[in-house]
Amino acid sequence: MLERIRSDFWYELLNSPVTIISAVIIVLMIIGCTFAPVFAPHTPFDPATISIMDNNMPPAWQDGADPRFLLGTDLQGRDVLSAMLYGGRISLLVGIGAVALSVVIGMTVGLLAGYFGGMTDAVLMRVAEIQFAFPPILIALLFNGILKASLPADVFAQAAVPIMILAIGLAGWVQFARIVRASAMVQRGQDYVTACHAIGLPTATIILRHITPNILGPVLVLAMLQIAVAIVTEATLSFLGLGTPLTEPSLGALIQIGSQYLFSGIWWVVIFPGIMLLVMVVAFNLVADWVRDYLNPRLR
Repeated sequence: MLERIRSDFWYELLNSPVTIISAVIIVLMIIGCTFAPVFAPHTPFDPATISIMDNNMPPAWQDGADPRFLLGTDLQGRDVLSAMLYGGRISLLVGIGAVALSVVIGMTVGLLAGYFGGMTDAVLMRVAEIQFAFPPILIALLFNGILKASLPADVFAQAAVPIMILAIGLAGWVQFARIVRASAMVQRGQDYVTACHAIGLPTATIILRHITPNILGPVLVLAMLQIAVAIVTEATLSFLGLGTPLTEPSLGALIQIGSQYLFSGIWWVVIFPGIMLLVMVVAFNLVADWVRDYLNPRLR
């Protein structure tokens, strides 16, 4: 049976070249950004390695370019390609970390509400519905803005990435709670759960070892979709000046910096980080769509 599932998985995957390309892009981005100090041709945020004499260099294929800077440099002389790799690492870290936090909170709330029902379900889901009435980006914006105004600038700069993960993660757990609750309500009425009760298994064991594995499919699909949403949310907050500090900018912060010079002819400073952000988000969405179709036989 397991071999059949594996064979079916590879058959479906190999018949979807768009998914393969998207998955390869994601893997390459994760590897390149994670090991940015290894792959980046320069160290873009170390003042000792930056020369103002190299500022505003165009991409290598244009006149007046320097072959050392493949995608050109910005106003401070920082290599755009290296800045993108370092910035992409922050964007991916925030996106994946925030979704992981949302999954933990959402699954905990959803499992408790769906399994126990009654007053537990009513209280937890009313809290979820109140938060769901507000756009997630607004919640993240308020949370991040309050902390930025409350903390000293140096403290906020040092904790900017964990704060972003916390803000976006707390803003996005409701959707996970809703789908997990619905799935848990279905699973608790199944015969295998009744059998678990009959042999006296503890409630925690039933929930964690028997119900949870049967509801991971929709959670996985939503998680991949939400990674793209979290990356865009982080980019939006950084573009508004409420994200990562300029000394260690994410892709959103790089776009914000470059947007000031877009109409001055220095287009590469904003265009290339924007393309990387777009490709990253689209790749996650395409892979998530394929996983959704694969896990739902009616859509195949």
